[in-house]
Amino acid sequence: MEVTLLWAALTAFLAAYLTLRLRPFDIPNRPFDRLIGAAVVGMFTGRLAAVLAAGINPITNPGQLLLIRGGVDTMWASLAGFATLAWPLRKNLRAIDNLAPAALAALGGWHAGCVWRSTCLGTASDLPWAWALPGSDVTRHPVELYAAIGFLAGAFLLTRLALPTGALTGLAVAWAGFARLLTEPMRPSIGGGPVAFYVAVTVIGVVLAAWSRNLPRWIRPSNSP
Repeated sequence: MEVTLLWAALTAFLAAYLTLRLRPFDIPNRPFDRLIGAAVVGMFTGRLAAVLAAGINPITNPGQLLLIRGGVDTMWASLAGFATLAWPLRKNLRAIDNLAPAALAALGGWHAGCVWRSTCLGTASDLPWAWALPGSDVTRHPVELYAAIGFLAGAFLLTRLALPTGALTGLAVAWAGFARLLTEPMRPSIGGGPVAFYVAVTVIGVVLAAWSRNLPRWIRPSNSP
């Protein structure tokens, strides 16, 4: 892994740690380990999906899996990371609720890590805070910082809320999808990006938050594993 990617990962973990300190009650044991495990599985799965989509055989070219800068499939990384985090806690949705703000903050920290990787910029912009790549006169949106601010603001807000079981997780999922959806038009992309995926994530999160009051009792225990 490149040093810049390591700094970006550390930024994500620091954001998650600070958020856990803001919401320390009723979290599952080893919360930081759970978040790290979910992040590693998500990144590996997303990288594997990107390698396969590029037509590269990961068995004959295993080194390609380590080139994270070469691309990570956002959809598969998100699904794998969320599944890894949620599945062990599937019978304790309250514990997932209390990890949700930290997971959102970790995403914000990862996006903020664009500063270390020099990958913050998106499409051209004349806004006062836009800046240009070295050697270029074209100023661009710092779109990754927009996303980071959105994720971190959402994480902070969710730490202050007391909601029915499941609602916090739903809101975190919806917030993540909506934050990426808003910033997607400012990202340089040939195909427009996975807009449909972000729309689906936003809708699923809203539905989960609305449905939370009707969750079955067997998935609503309050004791953390």
